[in-house]
Amino acid sequence: MIIFGRLKTLNQVIKNNYFLFHIRISHLVIMILIFGIYISCSGPERDNKGKTVFRYNEAAGITSLDPAFAKNLANIWACNQLFNGLVQLDNNLKVIPCIANEWKISGDGLTYTFHLRNDIYFHDHPLFNDQKGRKVVAGDFVYSFNRILDPVVASPGAWVFQNVELRDRQYGFFAPDDSTVIIRLAKPFPPFLGILSMQYCSVIPREVVEYYGKDFRQNPVGTGPFYFKMWKEGVKLVCRRNNHYFEKDLMGNPLPYLEAVSITFLMDKQSAFLEFVKGNLDFMSGLDASYKDELLTKDGKLHPKYQDKFQLITEPYLNTEYLGILVDTGSELVRQSPLRFRSVRKAINYGFDREKMIRYLRNNIGIPGNYGIVPSGMPSFDSNFVRGYSYNPDKARHLLASAGFQNGNNLPDITLATTSEYLDLCKFIQHQLSEIGINLKIEVNPPATLKEMKAQAKLGFFRASWIADYPDAENYLSLFYSPNFCPEGPNYTHFFDNRFDEMYEMSQLEVNDSLRYHIYKKMENLLMEASPVVILYYDQVLRFVQKNIHGLGSNPINLLDLRRVRKSEINDD
Repeated sequence: MIIFGRLKTLNQVIKNNYFLFHIRISHLVIMILIFGIYISCSGPERDNKGKTVFRYNEAAGITSLDPAFAKNLANIWACNQLFNGLVQLDNNLKVIPCIANEWKISGDGLTYTFHLRNDIYFHDHPLFNDQKGRKVVAGDFVYSFNRILDPVVASPGAWVFQNVELRDRQYGFFAPDDSTVIIRLAKPFPPFLGILSMQYCSVIPREVVEYYGKDFRQNPVGTGPFYFKMWKEGVKLVCRRNNHYFEKDLMGNPLPYLEAVSITFLMDKQSAFLEFVKGNLDFMSGLDASYKDELLTKDGKLHPKYQDKFQLITEPYLNTEYLGILVDTGSELVRQSPLRFRSVRKAINYGFDREKMIRYLRNNIGIPGNYGIVPSGMPSFDSNFVRGYSYNPDKARHLLASAGFQNGNNLPDITLATTSEYLDLCKFIQHQLSEIGINLKIEVNPPATLKEMKAQAKLGFFRASWIADYPDAENYLSLFYSPNFCPEGPNYTHFFDNRFDEMYEMSQLEVNDSLRYHIYKKMENLLMEASPVVILYYDQVLRFVQKNIHGLGSNPINLLDLRRVRKSEINDD
């Protein structure tokens, strides 16, 4: 009995040790798997000191990776890495092929026919049987476009298809076969082809969208140069190289060159700047007042101490900064304001030095707004034809006198509504206008308040800006088309002129770019003579890039295109 008891105990010990041995082996296997996953997820950032990972910070945060909600620059940049559309823009804002390799527009400007490439695939996903993702067909575009207009989706981009034909509750999107997409418009709209390059018009797979529903925003599947890897909101977003991407460089090499894109979300711009200086970020866009003078000289050049570390890339940006003036004589606000007089509005235009303002307050970043509403960088911009305003205080005084306000006598105070971000510019204008007899009062509002009051036509004089959504001057001229009176449209000044409206409507029937541009320029001259706006400056794209980043480039719509970007060792020029 004793011997049996000892044998039983020994046997139990062996069993227990055998069990513990298996536990330890299992733990080891699990640890190896976890380590492998960690290496696979972080490999590009670990190998070669991050050589193949492009890193940037998005202080504004990203709210959605669904192209239906690509309404701001942060979302647009992310979606541009993940998705493609029928067409795209080159760096000169010319429409070029993308998924559609050719197209035809009917003579009446109403029917657009696109022929698709046959080698485009969605990113791989468990819902697809094919290892390299499902092939894109014309029906995917019909679904994607109809989804943008679906009121249940409530996409802020629904306006891009406002000119599409609607008949018997069916929009004018058709797929007669897998490789042909037809779009029919209700009326001609020449900028439409450029609109199709916007991220709203990206193609998406129906089965994936329906599987995730609203969660598609954080589980995106597209056709772009990078595919979605992970997103911890407010912390980090990672996209990996799409090895099946269809575009190639001029030498036939597959794009993109980078292995991954890593986006962080530091809200404090000063902290992001320090990360860039330390080399932890490869790219930084724009200029914050907190480090403006640290990076740039007064002439807008990169500070000498950083010239061996960074590159500075600048280019005209399709953004016009201006002061808007409510000119609707039916408004009590206008009837009580001296701004109802055109001579006073023109005097303000002549009364301050835009070049001096840009030089001292913006380190020469921007182009003085001495022309029309259409900014430099737009294809129809013409500084020789469009007559704007430059600094001429004597002429300003003469105009005030002609309106009955000699030396500013009897001229009521004028209130300018702005936000704290533009307070320095407004104070500069305030000081210079005081020298010609105009007493300008500045009212600082929160951005949301200013936006709402402007949209309700409750401000007589306000600071505003307009960033183009597509590369056609119609973007800006529509701000003064009378059917677009706010709050229904973007005509915040309530400007009205029959001649302007007639030319606007004529331009929309003109498919010849050169002839349409000529009409645009005539409209601008009429607008500037009436002076419902005071142009401040045309903005510039400003990009700071580490020395080891090659091929980034720039464009007037400030789109981040990483397909042809290379990243080398720090000492490799």
